[in-house]
Amino acid sequence: MQQDLILNVYKVLGLGGVAFFLGVAMTPILTHYLYKYKMWRKDARIMAPDGSLTPIFNQLHKERETKAPRMGGVLIWATTAIVALLFWALPKIFPDPLFQKLNFLSRDQTWVPLGILLAGAAVGLLDDFLVVFGRGTYRGGGLTFTRRISLITLIAAAGAYWFYFKLGKDFVFIPGFGDFYLGAAFVLFFILVMWATFSGGVIDGLDGLAGGVFASIFAAYGGIAFFQNQINLAAFCSVIVGAILAFLWFNIPPARFYMSETGIMALTTALTTVAFLTNAVAVLPVIAFPLVLESLSVIIQLSAKRFFGKKVFLVAPIHHHFEALGWPAEKITMRFWVLSAVFAIIGVIVQLVSVL
Repeated sequence: MQQDLILNVYKVLGLGGVAFFLGVAMTPILTHYLYKYKMWRKDARIMAPDGSLTPIFNQLHKERETKAPRMGGVLIWATTAIVALLFWALPKIFPDPLFQKLNFLSRDQTWVPLGILLAGAAVGLLDDFLVVFGRGTYRGGGLTFTRRISLITLIAAAGAYWFYFKLGKDFVFIPGFGDFYLGAAFVLFFILVMWATFSGGVIDGLDGLAGGVFASIFAAYGGIAFFQNQINLAAFCSVIVGAILAFLWFNIPPARFYMSETGIMALTTALTTVAFLTNAVAVLPVIAFPLVLESLSVIIQLSAKRFFGKKVFLVAPIHHHFEALGWPAEKITMRFWVLSAVFAIIGVIVQLVSVL
């Protein structure tokens, strides 16, 4: 029993370490092509989702938006996919019990989150290409909001189908109350949660901000999965954390590249799936509190402008508001990291106290 526990710890933490070093090794190759083909926004002018101009944001980010390439998020999902495929293939080539133990691809735990991670990445990559080449109509280039939400809905519907019809999930676990059965409404609920998590993707906007926050979130869900004996899912989360840390190594100011939509959409869609697989979707707003805060700030800003003709924040999402107030970008990023770590710990405690 103790030996199995030790092996599981080695598996989860070791695979995260492999992902980190592989990601660091892959970065020079990725950045070579990103810079060679000038994969950055050619025009820094950006519009708000409601079509209005964003002069304060454009003034703050004019230089950064046009001098560092997008698509750094490729490093995160590509590293995760390579590690998953590598340790799936090794036992087939070398039938050793150790390699079999390290394989974390399984139908009941990791097929769906990995597939949805790659699906979200593909949508984001398309958006990034359209932004780079100035095509599309959303925010000066890229997929329109309607097309984005439509594609996210398709991904969410596929995930909901798998959970409801293949895994037989039709309930949500609520800490302190137990299982709350939704029946067929589970499908709609899954889609709504993915929409909400996707909306939190607006946190990507300062060097290192999104990476640090998502590292805490996935580490928290990896811990929950581990204590619930979902070892393969815990390993999957650990690999994502390792890949994010490799990304952060090069994204800390001055950033060599930005995560952009291919990374954000991969992580937000996969996060939704992991939350449902761990039966910890009820604590998602706690563990991912910075995403909730960012999303709410945008909703409040747009609502205030539409119904009252006034802005609540100088700029939305809220991290740009602090930036406009004169806070150094590094201070904002570090405080969000601290906030993310604290709420991730609180969320893990709430979930584990209820299930263990």
